[in-house]
Amino acid sequence: MKLVATFFGVGYLRPAPGTWGSLAALPVAYAILSFGGFWLLLNLTFFVFVSGWIATREVTRGQVDHDPDYIVIDEVAGQWVALFPVGYGAMMMSVELWQLYPGWIAAFLLFRLFDIWKPWLVGKADARNDPLGVMVDDVIAGVFAAIGVIALAALFHMVLM
Repeated sequence: MKLVATFFGVGYLRPAPGTWGSLAALPVAYAILSFGGFWLLLNLTFFVFVSGWIATREVTRGQVDHDPDYIVIDEVAGQWVALFPVGYGAMMMSVELWQLYPGWIAAFLLFRLFDIWKPWLVGKADARNDPLGVMVDDVIAGVFAAIGVIALAALFHMVLM
């Protein structure tokens, strides 16, 4: 279970294991999108969420700390959610994934911002102090980041048009 919770050991990297987890999620998402497109990423995100929830529950069973820093599978799920607009946009516009590199950068930076800052619903989910809260706060941070990616893309395209 620790292998899943740490995303194959990435959670042991220092400093800032959450950032390492988010960074590790990027090339994996790129490979998934390249191989199977947006719908595969969507399905695997759901799978990672459920697997992460189970792994987090097992790894933290009996511990006081509900969210040890070495658990980064939540960052993977949240980062992939933040990348949904990029993957969907590439699919809809029939463009290569690398061409949407500003979206990749924005998704990463915005996700890290919301994951660290924990505004509103992100903080409420984190305050659950249980394995579901560990996973859900990052998914909500990913949703906020995805909305930011969409807003930035719209702004960028309006400015250029």
